[in-house]
Amino acid sequence: MDSITFTVTPRGSDQPMTIDLGALLTHLQTVPDQRKRRGVRYPLAVMLAIAVLAKLCGDSQVHALADWAHARAAELAAVFGLPRPRMPHPPTWTRVLGNAVAAAAIEIALQPLLARPASAEVPARASRQIALDGKTLRGTIPAAARNGVHLVTAYQVDIGVPLLPVAVPTKANELVVAPTMMAPLDLHGVLVTGDAMFAQRNLSTHIVEAGGDYCWIVKENQPTLYDDLRLLFGPQPDDLPGTSAIPDDFATVRTVDLGHGRLDERVLTSSSLLAEYQGWPYLAQAFQVVRISQRPHRRSRDVRYGITSAPANCLSAAALLGRVRGHWQIENGLHYRRDVSLDEDASLARMGQAPHVLATLNNFICGLTAQAGVTNLAALQRAMAAAVDRWLFIH
Repeated sequence: MDSITFTVTPRGSDQPMTIDLGALLTHLQTVPDQRKRRGVRYPLAVMLAIAVLAKLCGDSQVHALADWAHARAAELAAVFGLPRPRMPHPPTWTRVLGNAVAAAAIEIALQPLLARPASAEVPARASRQIALDGKTLRGTIPAAARNGVHLVTAYQVDIGVPLLPVAVPTKANELVVAPTMMAPLDLHGVLVTGDAMFAQRNLSTHIVEAGGDYCWIVKENQPTLYDDLRLLFGPQPDDLPGTSAIPDDFATVRTVDLGHGRLDERVLTSSSLLAEYQGWPYLAQAFQVVRISQRPHRRSRDVRYGITSAPANCLSAAALLGRVRGHWQIENGLHYRRDVSLDEDASLARMGQAPHVLATLNNFICGLTAQAGVTNLAALQRAMAAAVDRWLFIH
């Protein structure tokens, strides 16, 4: 098909976003179709492209996107060169998404559309950030059960692009799939951040020896390291008469933020002293983050500890606090958009790989919006729905 582009500017924004439907279809045509050729009425690439269009227009769940396509069947069939002016019924969508395609193949096919241009310049150490975090798809949790489909995503914080969502096997945890996720990534210049689940020696060693750095929050699941951190940043004994002061290299940075009805003060203190005697692989700095949050009639104080392999000369205390806070952009920039704007938690698709495939398409849409600098996905969906309908019915 010819190159077809939609350029829209969401209301309240001056940042346009362009979707190249021809390029999208071309990349999706590389995805293997696992169906038998006999009886196939709708090409897999066309169905996936229509699913992306429907999600961009605000119809994210299987029945919703099936209805969106059905209402525009004649126009979509003409655009994609289909022999009949029909669109698949919802059970067909579920069956194809669940059994005819692998989520990993879609991710590989679409990733070039999100990748930043290649550069021969070697990035500075810890100049980029990838956040690791997991999310359970709520609609996949059966009644009277605890576990559903749980995906771990690597999220490139500096450009807002999700990478390689991997499903966690039943009776396993996020740590099991983390090395698989890291293997195909170029970690040179990358700081990998994660919560206490990822604070493990083998993963830390793998990241550093692959050219990157790690930054983990540490909790009681690593008791010896946790106790050492509490001791390092705990109250120091007073100097005794006739003795010299205990040497330290503490660096402290403080930020204050006002918003959402509260005043947040964060104080990060970092030190390299622990690296001299703690046996954690490639440890360069330890840090403590104290967050004091004040609301009307309520005050809370939270203390967290962490470690990183990046030394102070490339990751200062101020930069380290920025990375710790930046890790949680995966919640606002990815998980919130998938849950709310793309209605992922309400999805009841459970057949085969359908939940993983739909989450992969959601990740792609979140990556596109972040790449374009669009901050309001809901407004973009409304603008895109109008633009696509205008084009279809004029076409």
